[in-house]
Amino acid sequence: MEMNETRLGVLAFGDSITNGGGELQWGVALQSWALWVARATGLPFTSYATDGARAQDVAGKQIPAFQRVAAHPEGRYDLGCLYIGVNDIRAPDWDLTEFTRAFHFALSFLNARCDRVLTVTAPLDLGRPRAGPRVIELNRTVERIATEVGALVLDLSDFKARNLVMADHVHPTAFGQIAISERALSLLAHDGMSVRVWPRSLIYYETTPWTRLRGDATYAYRHAKVSARGALLALGQMRRG
Repeated sequence: MEMNETRLGVLAFGDSITNGGGELQWGVALQSWALWVARATGLPFTSYATDGARAQDVAGKQIPAFQRVAAHPEGRYDLGCLYIGVNDIRAPDWDLTEFTRAFHFALSFLNARCDRVLTVTAPLDLGRPRAGPRVIELNRTVERIATEVGALVLDLSDFKARNLVMADHVHPTAFGQIAISERALSLLAHDGMSVRVWPRSLIYYETTPWTRLRGDATYAYRHAKVSARGALLALGQMRRG
């Protein structure tokens, strides 16, 4: 790398998990895991992630948006982040072949423009009703293509916890986003990237017995609703099958 060649920081594509945003958790804002990674490495952050996106949206909408509006579309980035597939496998029309094509294109696009590329697998305990075997299909595909392209893979297959994942068993909480970012940073640090600060050191919060009780009650209510709806959907699928 030329000493005067400028790198543009972190470039991210993906869905709502990478887009970030949502309710506070004990006063801590819900920010994208990729944004936390950028903050922790002291790098600028550029994201084209959109809520509800699938792999074809990254390939067909987010990447063209980047090419159209970026001030330096041919510039190089320190790190490219791609987390996509959760909405794909939860959709009734899940198509592994279409996902593979779009994901390969998107990861290759990042690889051509970034010094490092990081992609992410999905938690096995995903959604209600659970996505089931589709998660394994997705993760194997992500890992295979990442190996072909030369990207790092952040394994979130075991990612779950009351305070890390919302009641829908899909979206990370504010603390969940931080946990994902710190897993990513550990992987990046092992690969030689400099981590200047850990995200958990950048937040401050206080809890009381009352706020914890209220939070637990809210979670239990939402979880019951999601589980009941998931059970009805699963029953409907069984009857149609």
